[in-house]
Amino acid sequence: MFKIIVPAVALATVAFTPAFALEVTKTTMVAASPEAVWKTVGGFCGIGDWHPVIEKCALSKKGGKEERTLSLKGGGTIVEQEQARDDKKMSYTYTILSGPLPVEDYKSTIMVEKDVGGSKVTWTGTFKAKGAPDDKAKEAIAGVYDAGLKGLAAKAK
Repeated sequence: MFKIIVPAVALATVAFTPAFALEVTKTTMVAASPEAVWKTVGGFCGIGDWHPVIEKCALSKKGGKEERTLSLKGGGTIVEQEQARDDKKMSYTYTILSGPLPVEDYKSTIMVEKDVGGSKVTWTGTFKAKGAPDDKAKEAIAGVYDAGLKGLAAKAK
């Protein structure tokens, strides 16, 4: 009897376990103080000043939370909502509400820390692939982060 129960319990556990989230983390070093880098990161719509694919950022509020609508160069729109901000710790967390990226259940944090010679910026996201294989979804998010961190490093002084 025990031999039958254990496989059945194991199968039930697997069947009800949620899919594992994918994760992408990118970092860059910036030869500027953390305060200067955080000032460049700016408010929730500050991304429009340093990310090279963002043509325009429009800020609004919904349910007491800030939302940004990002107009992308070449077309497309992403709507994101700020979930948490800590200016003292120099980080904010946001989710994607809608957009063309092949992801869902997306949650991301960008943070700035002091490091030798300046600052370290870390951008981390967790998500599930949507309409694309896991590796393509991870590649898309990694590309967004790489381009953004390169733009941020060039702009921060």
